[in-house]
Amino acid sequence: MTALLKKVKIVAAVSILMMGVAACSGANNTGSNESNTGNNTSSTNTASDNAEGAKEPYKIEVLSQLANFAGEQGGWYGKILKDKFGLEMNITAPNLAGGAAKFATLMASGDLGDLVVFGNDGQDYRDAIKAGLLLDWTKAGLLENHGKDILANVPEAIEKNKKNFGGGTAVYGVGHDASNMPAGPSEGNTMTYQLDMRWDLYQKLGSPKLTKMEDILPLLKQMQELEPKSDSGRPTYGISMWADWDGNYMTLGKQFATMHGYDIGDGFNQGSLLEIAAHEDKYQGILDENSYYLRTLKLYYDANQMGLMDPDSLTQKFDDVVNKFKDGQVLFSWFPWLDSSYNTPAHTDAGKGFQMVGFEEQKIYSYGFSPYGSNRIWAIGAKAKHPERIMEFINWLYTPEGVMTTVNGPEGLTWELKDGKPVLTDFGKLALKDNSQQVASEFGGGTYKDGAPQINNTTLKVSTINPNTNEPYDWNMWTSVLEDNPNPVEKSWRETTGALTPKELLTKNNQLAVNNPISTTEAPAVMDTMLEQKLSQVGAVIKEHSWKMVFAKNEAEYNKLKDEMIKKSKGLGYDEIIDWQIEQTEKVFALR
Repeated sequence: MTALLKKVKIVAAVSILMMGVAACSGANNTGSNESNTGNNTSSTNTASDNAEGAKEPYKIEVLSQLANFAGEQGGWYGKILKDKFGLEMNITAPNLAGGAAKFATLMASGDLGDLVVFGNDGQDYRDAIKAGLLLDWTKAGLLENHGKDILANVPEAIEKNKKNFGGGTAVYGVGHDASNMPAGPSEGNTMTYQLDMRWDLYQKLGSPKLTKMEDILPLLKQMQELEPKSDSGRPTYGISMWADWDGNYMTLGKQFATMHGYDIGDGFNQGSLLEIAAHEDKYQGILDENSYYLRTLKLYYDANQMGLMDPDSLTQKFDDVVNKFKDGQVLFSWFPWLDSSYNTPAHTDAGKGFQMVGFEEQKIYSYGFSPYGSNRIWAIGAKAKHPERIMEFINWLYTPEGVMTTVNGPEGLTWELKDGKPVLTDFGKLALKDNSQQVASEFGGGTYKDGAPQINNTTLKVSTINPNTNEPYDWNMWTSVLEDNPNPVEKSWRETTGALTPKELLTKNNQLAVNNPISTTEAPAVMDTMLEQKLSQVGAVIKEHSWKMVFAKNEAEYNKLKDEMIKKSKGLGYDEIIDWQIEQTEKVFALR
């Protein structure tokens, strides 16, 4: 039997030579058939495989800096873990309670748990290694005997960790999203970031062409006038934002930079204050006069002046925005995965839904395939009683079976093979779009959502080609799904654009900026304590003033707040931080 995993929402990370403080975010990606990305199709011959379901139950504590759930992993995925590995998982999620303070408390206790997932390979990971809280996978044949598929399928990712964090000999973990696909965009059918709108309203307005990012505002105003009320009768808004992903800047302030080929660093790397280009050796400080960050803040300010900005944006959480999307209160999205909150069968069958609109000047950032993996780390706690059993589980996650199961659900429940190709079952067609569907007891019971994997990290890039099927791991990219009857919104978009997917259209129009993976024998540089303190102070100023600028009463107040933000930031050491980050970025450019 094979199985499936839940798609992570959090924006994929690029490994650059600077690391900062952790915040919250998410994403998904894809790949193709190369010898080191899953061609070793058989799982390691371990006790788990030989006596599947017969192992003595082993309850492990999982610390995941990426998790948005705390408690026991249950449902269909919990059943797979128990049947295949004899594992039960209790998940601790610092994101939900305590954050950095919670992690520090666990560090001080000398025990991070049995399975440890780091949001990045920055200071927390290094401190845990230095404190002896993580196992060296090279000891007692742990990796060699119980991680054979990891060694076969992602050797470059292991070598990177060994060189960067193990002095060239030790291995304390492995990164996520590894793939040996040829160079190119690593995302799935959609990009991590793109400009999406209510396609039905866009068409009713004559499908006007957009040249630059600011052109969305008059269009959104027309959409709002066309549909002033949501499904439940609440007022609609062009844009609805949230602050709980913020670190050293307004996270949503970087979104239009990513639509011009620049990124500031994902939600777990908010130590960066540079907008760095994927496709050329260029960068901008976020407070530079011509920066995309400042240009974005002005767009948000103008949106608020036009009545397009949700006034709850200052106080609401991400989950509140998801609920507003479900209700049809929001008309614009930066993230295609967020569209699905509205694009339910009930809406799309009625011809209503989000699709990419885009604008002529766009150059969408792509993280690109990397054989080295990225910076979210799978590790094993030093006090784990049975580390070999945890390694067997991690090893499985880096196999075709493990990826297929974790991403797409159990074979036989949500998908099956026909003539060697994966297809969705009737249940899968419902559950993968509406996770409230009830799961049969033989697969674990509860709703499909109840069983979704809660660790919230990936292993192989899900756009990578599964060598067993010659199709990507991501069900959205399967030929059988793409050729299935599209809903009316998808059908309309395809007929209008002449493309099957947004990625196909962007590729055809040369509107992608693809990041090149790098490898180095040096660990990413970390700021010294004094500079990090300055970054924290500068970040607090930038974040506070950014929100105030968006909701300024008038342009005079907006400009006053902008000047104040720049002056205060520079007084607290902004230029010193930028100089350090430029130095690290130029090291990356030299390795491209």
